[in-house]
This record gives sequence, structure tokens and C-alpha cells, in this order.
Amino acid sequence: MARLPAATRRVAALTGLLLVAPPVLIVAGLILVPAATAALSTLRIGVGDQAVFSLANYATFFSDPQSTSDLAYTVWTTLVTTALLIAACLPLALYLRFATGRLAAVVQSIAVFPLFVPAIVVCYALIRYMGPNGLLQTVLARAGISGYVSPYLTEWGPVVGLFWEGIPLTLLILLSGLGAVSTTAIEAARDVGAGSLRILFVIVIPLIKRSLLVAFALDVLSIFGAFTTPYLLGPASPEMLGVLMQRTFWQVRDTVQAQTQAVVSFAICAAVGILYVRAIARSRRGSRS
Repeated sequence: MARLPAATRRVAALTGLLLVAPPVLIVAGLILVPAATAALSTLRIGVGDQAVFSLANYATFFSDPQSTSDLAYTVWTTLVTTALLIAACLPLALYLRFATGRLAAVVQSIAVFPLFVPAIVVCYALIRYMGPNGLLQTVLARAGISGYVSPYLTEWGPVVGLFWEGIPLTLLILLSGLGAVSTTAIEAARDVGAGSLRILFVIVIPLIKRSLLVAFALDVLSIFGAFTTPYLLGPASPEMLGVLMQRTFWQVRDTVQAQTQAVVSFAICAAVGILYVRAIARSRRGSRS
């Protein structure tokens, strides 16, 4: 294929930069600049009439038992919910990828349905269903089963709600990755005597590892920063960081400490976001080659 002239390549590159400039400027103005300003403000403390850079705000955060407990609870909720989502959605995605007929379409419609339900509606429905004297406890009592303990307002309350909310996104990402799995390769492996588990771990998993990584990263980012579900379904203590930030800002009126909590959350999410960006970059390089 003939190479384009240098002038044409420069014009094309300049056109591409001009096209992406508006969204980049919007992201920088609305997200990056305020985030950098907030991060710098947490590193600056007043000493007399001057401001000096210090890590005192972060030392206060990590030395406070309540803050560290909330951070640990946030990480625990995020990892447990993400693991449950992948464990539940991977078999479901495999079934939907290789199944045919109306039943598969019905199952997929039900699985994607939470995508269109607001979080506050989900929380209200779960409270009415799994809360004390809710529908689930009533049904179990009439069936002669006692001893039901509601997860509402416990550490498991947000896990249930966030799990229900995260099913559609996780399932759609895994289905997208499974689209690259050739049915012919599966059938050929079966012809030579490969069992289902061998096909799964030797053929399917290696082909969708990037989709698994993307699903893991997006689930972690969405769960770690959740507010509505942990606020309505979770306990008063420990709290997830999103709820802690809101309480610190509005009730305690400590804006600097709330910004410190936000920066800690951002740093953790940024580390996970790097995995997502690298997975997307590798996928694009693979599609070009």
C-alpha cells in the first residue's frame, strides 16, 4: 500500500488532535484541575501566616482508627462483591454465549434488567424484600424456617445491593469477550476428547483474560466509589469511604479531611484504572496487528 505524502499525514494528525481537543479540555477543566487542586490543598497546612507542604493530613487519616476501619471495610466490600460478580456472571455468560433458543434470550433480558433500575429503587426493593419482617422472612416463617438474620444494615447489606447492580455490566463485558471464542475451536477440542473443564481453562479463559481484567477493573471502580447503596443498606459503622466523605464534609464540616479521604480513594482507584487502560491499549494493539 502506497504511503501518504508527509504533508497529508501532518494534516491528518492535526485534524485528529483538533477533534479530540474539546473532550480533553472538558475532562481537564472539570475533573483533572479540580482533582489536582484538591490534592495540593491536602498537602498544604498553615503555619502562622504561611502555608507549608506537609503529609500531616494523611498521617491523621491513617492514624485514625475509624478512617482505617472504613478503608478496610471499603476494600473488603469491593473485593468480595467483585469476586461474587465474576464467579456468578462467568458461568452465566458461557451459557448465553453457547446456548440457543428463547430461554437464553429470556435469561439475558432478566440479567440485564438491573441496568435500567435506579440505585435508590433497588435499595428500597431490597429493604422491603430482605429487611426485618420483609417478604423473604415472611415466606420463610410460613414455610416453618426460623432464625433468619437480615443482611440489612450489616456489612453484607451493601454487598447484596452492589452485587445486584453490577450483574449487567459484568455480564455484558464477559459476553463481549466470549464473542472472540470460536465455536469451531470448541468443537475441535471436543472431537479430540477434551472435557468441559479443560476447554474452559485451556481455550476459553486465555481468550477472555482481557475481558476478565476489564470487568474486574470496572467493577472495582464502580463499587469502591459507591454511595447510595452503602448509605441505605450498610451499617452505621464501619462505613464505606463514599459515605464517610459525605459525613465528614456535611456533618463534621471538615473539608480538608474530606478531601484527604477523596485523594486516598482516588489513588487506589487510579492504581486499578491503570490495569484497565493497559488492557484496553493491549486490545487495540492486538486488533491493529
